[in-house]
Amino acid sequence: MPGGRRRATQPDIPETPTWGNIIGQGRTFFQRAIWIMIFPGVFLSLTVLSINLVGDGLRDALDPKLRRRE
Repeated sequence: MPGGRRRATQPDIPETPTWGNIIGQGRTFFQRAIWIMIFPGVFLSLTVLSINLVGDGLRDALDPKLRRRE
C-alpha cells in the first residue's frame, strides 16, 4: 500500500519461489553455501538452452523457405 501502511485484513503473501529469486536470495549465503546459487543457475541455463534448441528444431521442420534451399 502507499506510504508503507497495510490493513490488518491483508495477509502476508510470500514471494513466489522462482529460480531467479532463489539465485538472488542465495547471494547472502554465497561464501558458505555456493550450491544455493549454482544449482538454480545451472537449471535455468539448461532450461533456456533446451527451449532454444526446440525452437530451432521447430523452425527447421516447419519453415517452407528452408525446404526450398535443399
